[in-house]
Amino acid sequence: MSDATTRSHETEMSPVSGWPILIALFGYEIATGVTLANVEMGAGLRVPLVLGAILIFLLTLIGFFVVGPNMSRVLVLFGTYKGTVRKQGFFWTNSFTSKTAVSLKANNVASDTIKVNDLRGSPIEIGAVVVWQVQDTAQALFDVESYEEYVDIQIETAVRSVASAHPYDENDDAADVVSLRGDTGVVAQELAIELQKRLHRAGIEVLEARLSHLAYAPEIASAMLQRQQAEAIIAARAKIVEGAVSMVEQALHDLGERNVVELDDERRATLVGNLLVVLCSQSNPQPVLNTGSLYN
Repeated sequence: MSDATTRSHETEMSPVSGWPILIALFGYEIATGVTLANVEMGAGLRVPLVLGAILIFLLTLIGFFVVGPNMSRVLVLFGTYKGTVRKQGFFWTNSFTSKTAVSLKANNVASDTIKVNDLRGSPIEIGAVVVWQVQDTAQALFDVESYEEYVDIQIETAVRSVASAHPYDENDDAADVVSLRGDTGVVAQELAIELQKRLHRAGIEVLEARLSHLAYAPEIASAMLQRQQAEAIIAARAKIVEGAVSMVEQALHDLGERNVVELDDERRATLVGNLLVVLCSQSNPQPVLNTGSLYN
């Protein structure tokens, strides 16, 4: 059997207003009471009339229902779906109709922090926050067992799927790879799309999805922290060296243009070395006085 033939679809329904029915009910009960009080009749007729009035009152009373703001009522009569009432107000329907309330409000769900391996196999901890709401009440009630539990399970499944498809951090060898830490916006959008595919069967619309927690698992967190610190130090030192080389090049160029001093290759090399030491050193350099010439 195909998926299209088994999927339910919401049908909006406009039921009868409950106020005219309520007025008619009270009018009937008052008329019945007046009749019983003023008309002489035997017990064989009075008792059925009283019981009938009570039964009609109770059955009619059961048919009343209220739909509040951002709420809906799904009506089912003898196992047949009759429609969904989304309009706010006070209504009445067949007393034998079940009226299931379904909230249309946005729900904010924070998933549990789960442990999963990223694309490189590193264990990480990840969690997400998802905002969703019911879009099709018929699908939510009839196509899945419990749509709220269904949403919770599918969120965890989608988070695992997205996390395992990306590395935790970018790699120098593959700078164009989408990483969980460096491309949170792209990952969040991918998570929302993945969730919408999974929750479409339940008539759920995903309004927003984003990562709420992302960290290495405790067993490798210390090692990964050292690795990140080392990468940061290497990047910083590379930037310092790049700037120092540029400054030395500019200094040699200015000295040559202004004819401040004539430098042969050996003196040029010495000057370059001294400048690089001064510019790249993490501590203040100590000057060394040379009492002789450069060649002695």
